[in-house]
Amino acid sequence: MQNLTQKIMIAMGAGALLGVVVNLLFVDVAIVNDYFINGLLYVVGAIFIASLKMLVVPLVFVSLVGGVTSLGDLTALGRMSIKAISLYLGTTMIAVSIALTLAVSVGPGAGFEIGSTTAEFTGREAPPLADVIINMVPSNPVSAMASGNMLQIIVFALLFGIAITMSGERGRHVLNVFNDLDVVIMKMVEIIMRLAPYGVFALIARTFATQGIELILPLLGYFLTLMCALGLHALVVYPTLLKTFANLNPFIFLRKMRDPATFAFSTASSAATIPVTLRTAEAKLGVDNAVASFTVPLGATINMDGTAIMQGVATVFIANVYGVDLTLANYLMVVLTATLASIGTAAVPGVGLIMLTMVLNQVGLPVEGIALIIGVDRILDMMRTACNVTGDCTVTCIIAKSEGALDLETFNDRNAGAINIDQADEA
Repeated sequence: MQNLTQKIMIAMGAGALLGVVVNLLFVDVAIVNDYFINGLLYVVGAIFIASLKMLVVPLVFVSLVGGVTSLGDLTALGRMSIKAISLYLGTTMIAVSIALTLAVSVGPGAGFEIGSTTAEFTGREAPPLADVIINMVPSNPVSAMASGNMLQIIVFALLFGIAITMSGERGRHVLNVFNDLDVVIMKMVEIIMRLAPYGVFALIARTFATQGIELILPLLGYFLTLMCALGLHALVVYPTLLKTFANLNPFIFLRKMRDPATFAFSTASSAATIPVTLRTAEAKLGVDNAVASFTVPLGATINMDGTAIMQGVATVFIANVYGVDLTLANYLMVVLTATLASIGTAAVPGVGLIMLTMVLNQVGLPVEGIALIIGVDRILDMMRTACNVTGDCTVTCIIAKSEGALDLETFNDRNAGAINIDQADEA
């Protein structure tokens, strides 16, 4: 019998193979484009992503309220907040530093023929830091939930959980309701995950069917440099941090990250992957809900390591294309801007390009250069999202270990939290 992870991996491989075949042989066939690529595959994939997003807001709110109240000591919340923000921003600075170092060494874009293009990209000014801080507090929590503003939801859930803790006996009655809701919502997560192989297959197949190899070849240097930087950060930096600060086995950790990484790769959205990431952190990695319910949603919001890597490589690439020499001060500005720009940015597909406009503006590079990399950004967006969720779980495990909220037996159990679809169906 095959468990869920195996079926998802098979679905991803089969989807990629089918997508490549369709792109090579049937991309110009109208009926295939209309009824298969933009019909069946699009509908199945869109429904799958919508079903994941459907769970994000109730899952984050209910889990975080329950997690805050289970802490008891509210000073622990402040301590975890400092640790989480410091680690997330620290890993982002490491990420963009690695990207710049690798990109400067490789030199992607040198000798690139820009040619004539009508492609344009409209830039966006970086919001003032004061506005970012003010916008963290929801003036209307219902509106924040409706729009999926994760930072505002986190702030409201924290205050709501603190209020329950301080309300004594009446607060415990409310907490019982949230504990029951948490069980029900996690059961909904399991239901959606059982449908994951079909959704992953449709998403991957459509992506590879629409992204032809001819888009990648002219940008091969940029593509490979970015891919190597993402792999270095995810497979070397994160395991090193995990071993250094928590003394945990990185190989077990990476093995258990297959589900959230696959979901993140398929959806290209950290926010849509929150239900899977949260379940992996708790059921497979052994992190207590009090920690995971706070660090995972926060990480999906402010931890943009993969995006920061893209910004570093893309900045060097665009500078080389336009023949602009960047100074050390420019590189330091890229590190600082890319790190700060990650705070409060929506965890949705393609947001990295919007953030990149802020970085380019800060170092005086033409924003129009983004048009050069739009063609391959979808596939790279999928890769960097997988890197992001790996970072979320890395920081979550480190904080949980430091707070005594990590079940080592569960973490070291290679089969902990696995969902077997066949057994579930028999039940």
